[in-house]
Amino acid sequence: MAIADEKDGKVWGLFKLPFRNAQSTTTSRSSSHNTLHYRSQQHQSLGIASLDDGSVPRSNSSSSVSSVARSLLPARRRLKLDPSNKLYFPYEPGKQVRSAIKIKNSSKSHVAFKFQTTAPKSCFMRPPGAILAPGESIIATVFKFVEHPENNEKPMDQKSRVKFKIMSLKVKGPMDYVPELFEEQKDQVAVEQILRVIFLDVERPSPTLEKLKRQLAEADAALEERKKPVEDTGPKIIGEGLVIDEWKERRERYLARQQVEGGVESV
Repeated sequence: MAIADEKDGKVWGLFKLPFRNAQSTTTSRSSSHNTLHYRSQQHQSLGIASLDDGSVPRSNSSSSVSSVARSLLPARRRLKLDPSNKLYFPYEPGKQVRSAIKIKNSSKSHVAFKFQTTAPKSCFMRPPGAILAPGESIIATVFKFVEHPENNEKPMDQKSRVKFKIMSLKVKGPMDYVPELFEEQKDQVAVEQILRVIFLDVERPSPTLEKLKRQLAEADAALEERKKPVEDTGPKIIGEGLVIDEWKERRERYLARQQVEGGVESV
């Protein structure tokens, strides 16, 4: 089909006329395809399944978002510490001093804890580790040797570089504590807290110093209680081969009675 132009006498082919929408439609389709391809690549890199149109199923999207959110949240602590992030020591240069910290299992399962320090030669902990039942608590004692100040430093201006770390591990139930537990299950070990050393002036009474003295007294009392032998309140059992000689007991009682009465009859 053709259209005649009366002025110029030119004939234009109807099907050869340029269409403005053709290029824009092609560009739009190409852009849409690139967008879907980019979304698909993003979803694959994040491990998210996508539909043909580039959208994400609601169930997979919500689960993926929740898993990412959980990974960003800090790990829930199994232990409650008092003090929470410091170890207070009385400042007495040239002496071995003590600090105390209360450790409580705030989880619903048995938890093992373990101490670590950057100065194992001058510091040690009692106990160095233990297993706590849910809700159980213990007061641990930390020993440290205090060096003399250097370069004419004032006593309380001396900063200790020593740090302590408390780690925790969830265990299946009651068991004996052994340090190898933390080596065998490294992936499950959590760092509860890193404790800084703070010195206290023993010549200046303070609430912190008084609290430290109370905790040390409680720790000493608990240690003495553990040293006491366990009393056997159950029924006494005669061991194999230990037979009570009733006749012998009767004769001993008879001889004792004769001695009291004034003489022992010869046998």
